[in-house]
Amino acid sequence: MKKRNTAAFTFLAWISFVAACLAMYIGIYFLNEPLVVKGYYAVTAAFLIMSSFVLQKVVRDNYEDEEKTKQIGKD
Repeated sequence: MKKRNTAAFTFLAWISFVAACLAMYIGIYFLNEPLVVKGYYAVTAAFLIMSSFVLQKVVRDNYEDEEKTKQIGKD
């Protein structure tokens, strides 16, 4: 079975993800707001990251399940 993504593309995706997270948290760290505001932004950013991974997995799993159902219907 052929892989959908090359190693270079996978590396690029992870590096861009890490860079975006670092930039976001560095921005929060240097934000000129009280600690409670920084904490709120940091927690909501972490929640956004986690929910993005979960959403991506659910969408992919649903798509793959639909494809399997279509295959079974053809047999």
